[in-house]
Amino acid sequence: MNPILSQVGSSGQAGREDLNPAALYPWRQRSSGGLSRVKRDWIIPPIRVLENSKQVPENLVQIKSDKIFTGEVIYKLEGPGVDQDPKDLFEIDDKTGWIRSMIPLDREKYRSFTLKAFALSPSGERLENPSTIEIVVLDQNDNRPNFSQKEFAGSVYEFSVPGTSVMSVTATDADDPTTDNAILSYSIIGQESIPPLRINKTMFGINNETGAIYTRDVGLDWEVADMSGMGLTSLANAVIHVTDINNNPPRFSPDLYTMSAVENKIDFVIGWVNATDNDEPGTGNWETKYTIAKGNPSRNFAIRTDPVTNEGILSVVKALDYESQEVYTLTLTVENVNPLSIKAPKNPVSSATVVVTVVNENEAPRFIKDPIEILVPESVDPGTVLASNIAYDPDNAKLKYDILRDPEGWLIINHETGEIAARKPFNVLSPHVKNNIYNAVIRVTDTDAGGISTTASLVITLWETNDFLPQLFPLMGTVCSESGRKASGLFLTAVDEDLPPHAEPFTFHLQDINVSANWTIIQVNETHAVLRPLVELETGEYGVTVLVTDSGTPSLSAYAQVNVTVCPCGKDGECKTEAAAIFGTRVGVSFIALLVIMASIALLLCKLYLMGKQPLRKDYPDNLPSPSYPRKPPADPTDIEDFINDVRKDSIMALAYCFSPLK
Repeated sequence: MNPILSQVGSSGQAGREDLNPAALYPWRQRSSGGLSRVKRDWIIPPIRVLENSKQVPENLVQIKSDKIFTGEVIYKLEGPGVDQDPKDLFEIDDKTGWIRSMIPLDREKYRSFTLKAFALSPSGERLENPSTIEIVVLDQNDNRPNFSQKEFAGSVYEFSVPGTSVMSVTATDADDPTTDNAILSYSIIGQESIPPLRINKTMFGINNETGAIYTRDVGLDWEVADMSGMGLTSLANAVIHVTDINNNPPRFSPDLYTMSAVENKIDFVIGWVNATDNDEPGTGNWETKYTIAKGNPSRNFAIRTDPVTNEGILSVVKALDYESQEVYTLTLTVENVNPLSIKAPKNPVSSATVVVTVVNENEAPRFIKDPIEILVPESVDPGTVLASNIAYDPDNAKLKYDILRDPEGWLIINHETGEIAARKPFNVLSPHVKNNIYNAVIRVTDTDAGGISTTASLVITLWETNDFLPQLFPLMGTVCSESGRKASGLFLTAVDEDLPPHAEPFTFHLQDINVSANWTIIQVNETHAVLRPLVELETGEYGVTVLVTDSGTPSLSAYAQVNVTVCPCGKDGECKTEAAAIFGTRVGVSFIALLVIMASIALLLCKLYLMGKQPLRKDYPDNLPSPSYPRKPPADPTDIEDFINDVRKDSIMALAYCFSPLK
């Protein structure tokens, strides 16, 4: 980097000259001959005054009127700089007509003034029309050139050829641009390298007219001057950064490393490697990227770059196994983030060797599968081996096996070998079986120092078998003896503790040939059938053997003896009792009438007897049946039994009162 200073200069203050005429006659008149005169306006040249004049008040010009007046003439001046802003810069002597500047003027603020001059009589009457007076302020080289920035920044690639454009600097000058006072000239007045003495040649030049900086030597300061470099000067700094190119490849230092890594751990750092680069730090030309070129086929290792130190950080990202491999030899390479410049030396890519030693540790035993899945028939025989060789230890330690969870107690395990067997048959209807799946938990423990253990799930899928015989219900019932009542029959139901497909649909059969001659069984649906007689049978008890078979594989069958009572039936097809059957005939009706007559006589005699004993009988019941028998028997034979019971009850009650002791 180099600061560059520039200056602006002028040729100095010129000697004061007579800038204006001694007197002006703005109202001069000329005669055109004869008796008439024609008034003409004169072209009045501008009144010039130098800026920054220290001779104030300063007479600039005297105005006069050549008209002959009989009296005194009074002069008056108006306009900006007199009675308008900026006020009090000029004034006029009202008697002599001298126009004066009262204070030093600044051309950069006010370049000219346009005023109005008047010639008045003592009474204030205008003697002439107003006349325009222009005052022009002349420029002096009183402004230094100013850089547009206090400090400029630019950059150029190192090793750039001479004449390469770097940057441009700009400056301005407030003086009159039509004069030499504002002409700028740029020059470099000093160059300094950072760090000092790193570059001891003049590496940069500058175009004195345009301010363009180009490579020649290294320079940081420059100078700018006005009046073609001979006037006032101003300084500014230009900081030029020599931009680095990637011409230095990174190199490992050192190129051999030894590290260690504990097995069975991941995502931890095992060491750092270092590479140096002479390019500019913090840039892509300096930043490095590391690669594991060899020795990492299973991708157990990874390397990344520390953004601050540029070192390589080597990590284990996939667990190592001491029993599989004890030592790894890795080959690393290093390159820059940015590609090398064509000006860089043609050296091979730097490489380093890292030897990683795997540290052994006591590992927990491992199950070959987790979960351990078994398909078992529910009717498995006790002692049947369900699983074996379920776990191992990476360190070849002795193992111990246990069952941590077995809610039904269906399993047994060999504590030394891990062989799992059935303790007793399984039952798919167990509340611990969900969707035919029974879950248990197995533990294996390393018996060496530390006693590290591991658990695994045992998932048993029960394959349902046909274990239960079908059952028939009910095993007794009644049917009608009348052959005309074909709808009468015994409704049978089959059930099975197995689940589909080892239960329904069931089939029903009559096995005995003799029985099948009098009876038939009709299947209603998958689980029900009706047992009916084929002929009119005598009233009595019959034993009918029915064979019921399920749909399992293989199917199971069971014999069931159904005890059937054949009896007379009422109108509704239900079997009648013995009494109802008797009284349903003519003989039965006569017998009922006889009973009614006998009960009526007994009640009548009892009541007559009691009437004779009335004074002594205080507890005669008011509800004693009246001797209005015979009661009419019911029309429906099915109600005969109830009728007989009522008659019996009334008779007993009446006789009890008749012959009980008097109170």
